[in-house]
Amino acid sequence: MGSSASKPDVTDVTQVWTGANTSMFSNDLVSHLASREESDVARQQALELEVQRRVTAELKRLQAEEAEALQEKQAKLSAPPTSTDDTQDNKPSRQTVSKEIETLRAKLEERRKVRTIPDTVEAARSEVVRCLRENDRRPLDCWKEVEQFKEEVRKLEKGWVDKVIS
Repeated sequence: MGSSASKPDVTDVTQVWTGANTSMFSNDLVSHLASREESDVARQQALELEVQRRVTAELKRLQAEEAEALQEKQAKLSAPPTSTDDTQDNKPSRQTVSKEIETLRAKLEERRKVRTIPDTVEAARSEVVRCLRENDRRPLDCWKEVEQFKEEVRKLEKGWVDKVIS
């Protein structure tokens, strides 16, 4: 009884599954796919290498295009003007440039004028200064004077804006 093994010794037996239904593929195709030694990892690596190759080729192409465009721009910048007649016609004369400079200087001189501050703004400012000097340890006590000064400045700004708009 105990002389034979309970399990048969199967070492090189390969099982082939045969379905009850017939497949739509030929037996040659099925056997070819089954016999392929390429794994999913190998296919993924091959695909990744192909993608890297394409990306590298595209980068080289783009770099070549950029280098060519840069050379064209540098050539345009370094080349002398093609027609001198057109550029001389568009340039203003010395007299017109002088007149423009004088008008700009006059405008700048007009802006340099220091205008006097109205008495109400000056009074509000001096009240803020006085309050801050009196309350040097408690500057927050001067909030009323600061608000009065801000209101006077708002009035002055509004008058200036109205003058500029009209």
